[in-house]
Amino acid sequence: MKNVADKPNAPSSSRGRVLVVDDHRQARESMADVLRQSGYQVDCRSSAHEALNVLQQQDYDCVVTDLQMPGMSGLEFIIQIEQRRYSSQVVMVTAHATVSSAVQAMRHGAFDYIEKPFDVDQLERLVGEAIRHGQLVNPSRGETNTKPEISPVMVGSSAAMHTLRQRIAQVGPTPETVLITGESGTGKELVARAVHAASDRCQAPLVSLNCPVLSAQLMESELFGHERGAFTGAEASRTGRFEMADGGSILLDEVTEIDLNLQAKLLRVLQEKSFERVGSSRTVHVDVRVLATTNRDLTEEIDAGNFRQDLYYRLAVLPLWVPPLRERRDDIPDLVEHFFRRSATRLGRDPASVDVSAMDLLMHHDWPGNVRELENIVTRASVLNNGQTVTADELRRWLIGTADSDLDADARIPVGLSLQEMERRLIEATLEQFGGHRAKTAEALGIGVRTLSGKLRQYGYAPREKSFAKAG
Repeated sequence: MKNVADKPNAPSSSRGRVLVVDDHRQARESMADVLRQSGYQVDCRSSAHEALNVLQQQDYDCVVTDLQMPGMSGLEFIIQIEQRRYSSQVVMVTAHATVSSAVQAMRHGAFDYIEKPFDVDQLERLVGEAIRHGQLVNPSRGETNTKPEISPVMVGSSAAMHTLRQRIAQVGPTPETVLITGESGTGKELVARAVHAASDRCQAPLVSLNCPVLSAQLMESELFGHERGAFTGAEASRTGRFEMADGGSILLDEVTEIDLNLQAKLLRVLQEKSFERVGSSRTVHVDVRVLATTNRDLTEEIDAGNFRQDLYYRLAVLPLWVPPLRERRDDIPDLVEHFFRRSATRLGRDPASVDVSAMDLLMHHDWPGNVRELENIVTRASVLNNGQTVTADELRRWLIGTADSDLDADARIPVGLSLQEMERRLIEATLEQFGGHRAKTAEALGIGVRTLSGKLRQYGYAPREKSFAKAG
């Protein structure tokens, strides 16, 4: 008997039709719920084979697929979609994202990818961008209703946030290029979306590109598009992000990661509003507002020869600086409440409460990971909460670089830790929280028991070793 989330939707007016493919029921339903709340018609399937059968009979604007699935992997599924020439755009969702897998998937037609546990706003945005990309490639699909960008929620009433909002209100309505600087995790992308929402282009698309994940060749193709046969693996023409953003805005996230040779081509687009696709001599003219972000000191990057000075001047027409969380501590209580409410909505439960000691701990933490770190801590506390008030003792071992002398050395997480090691420590902490019960741990983390067991094997835990071998 199929789950309710797997039943086809009744026809209705929507932003587009999306097919979600994931063998893990909880993850599948979670993604489907998020997209339905955003106005999409969503169907679900638990395997790539089932999804291919559905795609033979129905058209979908976008397919959201997991990478790791039994039988046929997500990458094999994407290759099948390409070979069968289905017009659906593909967004890959994976807990095992690597640059190589992203490049492979994109070479076979995937629009973009997002990592598990997924960010709700990013999932909504990527699906919207993928569908708009499909409409550009195949205009007959353009009848799908689209909604203007919704102004993002910027939480906080501190003086720093008040100043930032004033600056966004000033620069938003202009057509000028904006350079948004700030540490990692401060919310630079959120600011970019707020600038776009405040502009007269708000009903046109905001198309973004995460610059660090792509090679130089793939970056050029993503920015400007390519013609069929332009390079090995280019079996079909591809529309670039600048063409997708025509009439709207493009967000170049972490723009300093763009290769020097490609920076020269980007400079030309900023100057002349024109470019050529890879493998083509035809000049394409676009009307695009450029928003760029970086967490680096651009003067240092210029002095080191990593970034063009002339490109910096073109990007920094209107600079915006996003303050780190340690400089806006007054906003922490509002942010904590906001993230607990949002997590509770996703989990279908009442928001957890925080006692005075926990809030005091959060207020005095330095937050090297900024707002993103705070959101992750709150999300983790929400998932693992059993209905009791969240205490300082519960949060302390999760805080990066805590100065608490009583903290176990193994629980300290130094700044600069790799994502893989962060994932390992989260899994181990969750497993300990549930007394080694693997099924409960997997459910709390939103992954399958088989995936959890595989990761524990990678970490070197034998089936009956330590507390991690308890039944479950």
